[in-house]
Order: sequence, then structure tokens, then C-alpha cells
Amino acid sequence: MTIRLYNTKARAKQVLEPLNPDNVRMYVCGPTVYDRAHLGNARPVIVFDMLYRLLRHVYGPDHVTYVRNFTDVDDKINARAIENVGKGGDVNAEIARITAQTTQWFLDDMGALGALEPDAMPRATQYIPQMIAMIEDLIAKGHAYEAEGHVLFAVDSYADYGRLSSRSVDDMIAGSRVEVAPYKRNPMDFVLWKPSSADLPGWDSPWGRGRPGWHIECSAMSHELLGESFDIHGGGNDLMFPHHENEIAQSCCAHPGSGFARIWMHNEMLQVEGKKMSKSLGNFFTVHDLLKEGVPGEVIRFVFLSTHYRKPMDWTAEKAREAQATLRKWYRQAEQGEGNAEPYVAVVDALSEDLNTPKAIAELHQLSQADDFPTLRATLRFLGLMADGVPDWAARPVADLSALETRLVQARAAAMQSKDFSEVDRLKAALVAAGVEVRMSKDGVELVPGAGFDAARLEGLD
Repeated sequence: MTIRLYNTKARAKQVLEPLNPDNVRMYVCGPTVYDRAHLGNARPVIVFDMLYRLLRHVYGPDHVTYVRNFTDVDDKINARAIENVGKGGDVNAEIARITAQTTQWFLDDMGALGALEPDAMPRATQYIPQMIAMIEDLIAKGHAYEAEGHVLFAVDSYADYGRLSSRSVDDMIAGSRVEVAPYKRNPMDFVLWKPSSADLPGWDSPWGRGRPGWHIECSAMSHELLGESFDIHGGGNDLMFPHHENEIAQSCCAHPGSGFARIWMHNEMLQVEGKKMSKSLGNFFTVHDLLKEGVPGEVIRFVFLSTHYRKPMDWTAEKAREAQATLRKWYRQAEQGEGNAEPYVAVVDALSEDLNTPKAIAELHQLSQADDFPTLRATLRFLGLMADGVPDWAARPVADLSALETRLVQARAAAMQSKDFSEVDRLKAALVAAGVEVRMSKDGVELVPGAGFDAARLEGLD
């Protein structure tokens, strides 16, 4: 089977031709572990989990290596630890606690979204010697220099700098916040190593006690686990510059002629109800928030898969409701499927064409009308859905909301006469607690089940 993927670096779809079909290798930039993963953090996880599943299906599970890192040494982590312990506290102990806890949170939340764990999940702090060795090599080859306890990569030494993001160095300087430092030879030169004070994480190095810059971490870990060249490098398009651009520069200079990653894939960003997610707009929430509110992980995954990874995705409550209704129907059909079956060929074909998940779902709608329940079941599992059979939320009967609408209309009419709205308030409170949106107007009452709808909580209410 031929898999075609959009290569950001080439600005075109290309046929995936693995360097070694017996070991197809993919690296994806993982989280910086200092807080809960927000909804936008989940998009690359789901996108590249789906690609991982496709690669395993085509080449065999034993012939794919997927690496996704954890950044557990970073200024954001340091700042959070200092904020937590206050002046004079044990910052290093707090950093260890934060990174361990948030790493597990991330794994739990992504597991709830149906994401398989990668083959390797390296932590940056486990690969400090490899980073130091790579930095020493870059200095020896004239691509990096030491200045005031820092080591910086000399951007001028790499002629192809900017090719991935398709921007000139001048454009990049104008369009980004470049750290101004007197010890830099070029404003675009970026940090490979920087000094650490005694109260912050640090390691001994030829340049003094310090810690690595962000970019060198991924270059060192991918080299150690996947080699000088590998097949696919992925991440959100917000990482294209400077992170991925810098990875390419330092890796290609450290290993001339290697090519580093052959195909670069980037997913677009996420919005909520048509707006950029932000705390100031009140539309910022974590994956854990949604799960805690009763939105099933499969529903979140389905909504994400409904938009192509290279297009902006808009999370809406309406999409979640529609996804839950669709999955409930498919799960009940697939429950009837017995025996072994392969995933639906049309779905696999759609994914093989640049991971076209919306087309795959459209094909799944067609399959659900064909009464081929074993294939439906196998395809849902292939997509990371229905892994453990029919979940409780899909198995529970859906309440007859029309009867409850009538009951609420009657209660409101009686309350208008008596001026006693206690029964109306009781019904509304019970509906909201069960995950139902209550829309009341002069024209009537409409009850809309939300993504966390729990019909069992409405039993006997009407």
C-alpha cells in the first residue's frame, strides 16, 4: 500500500518511502511537563497516534518505532516550582514532584483519548551527556561558540537555515521576539547551553555548571533513539519556527549529509467556538476538564478526527453532541459484530492519502449502513475508538426528552399562575445536572443533551 504525506519542507505531498521498511521511524515533539495538557495539546497527540496506527497496520507493529519526548528541564518548569515553594524552598525537589505528576497526568489524559503509548518516551534529563557531546561536536566543527558561560549555535554557519519555514533570516528576525544579548554574534543565534545557579537544575559541562537549551534536547534524543536520519518528524505548526528550524540546523551540522528527518508534518491549531482559546476569553480548558465534566474521551477523539490535520479545528459543544450521538449508534451496531475482520479498506485508503480522517469518517458512515458489523467493529478499533467494547455511556438508554419538555412547559405554565417556580427550578436543576442544556423562550422549551449527557440521572423525573 502507498502512503502519501504532505511534507512541509517540500510544500507538497510525497510518497512515504521508508529508509528501512523493517523499521519505519517517527519522532514527535512532546509536552513540557509543568501543568495539565490543554485541549490544543491533544491535537498533535491524536493526529500522530492515528498515523502511528496506520503505519503499524501497513508495515506491522514490530516494524514501526515511534518516539515522543517529555521536556522535563525548562524555564517554565523552574518558574512554576519557584512559585510553588516560595523563597528559600527546595526548588529542585519541587521540580521533581511537578514533572513526575504532570507526566503521569499527560499519559492518563491522552490514554483516555485512545492514544497508544509510543515505543519510547524519553525525558530530556536522561540524555544530558548526549546533548553535551553534540554541543562539543558543533563547536569543533565551527557551528557553535562559547560566550559568557553560554554556548550558542551560529546560524550564519548553516546555509539552509529558514528552508523549513520558507522565510529569510531577515524575515525571521522581524517576525519573532529575538532575545537580545551582547554576547551573540548574530541576533538569530540560539542557545545550546546556558548557566544554572545553585538553586536550579544543572549539570557539569566543559562550559561550567548549566542546563541545555530547548532545541538541542530533541536533536540529541532523536539521534540517540532513531539515528542520524529517520522517516517522519511531526508536531504542531507553532513549532515550525524556531524549534524545528533549529533542530534541523544543529542536527544537519552535527551529522553532515544525514538529512535528519525526511518528511516534516505539522498540524494546524485549535479554536473553541470559533475563537482562539485563551484564558482571557474564558474558553480555555484542559482535557481533564472535559473528561471531568463527563465528555467521553472517544467523543473528544472523534471530534478531532472530523477535521483534517492541516486545517484549523474548531471545538464546539454542538460537534461534541453530534459525535456522541453518532458513536452511540455505531457502537450499538458494532456490538453485534462477531469474529475477526480487517479494517474497512476504504477507510485505510483515505488515511493513506495524507491522513484524510474526515474522508475516513465519511466512509465509516457508509459502512454503518451496510450491516457489516464485524468490519465496523474492526474499523472503529483501528481508529482508536471502541477499544474496550461498548462503554457505559453508549450502552445506557437515551431518555425521552420530548416528554420532559412537555413536563417543563406544563410546570412553567402552572408557575406563571401561582407565582411559585420551585417545581420549574427543580426540573431545570435535575436536567442540567444530567448534562442537558435547557433552552426556554416565549415560544416554548427545548432540551438539548450535552456531550456529558447521563440519561440514567433522569429516570423517573418525567
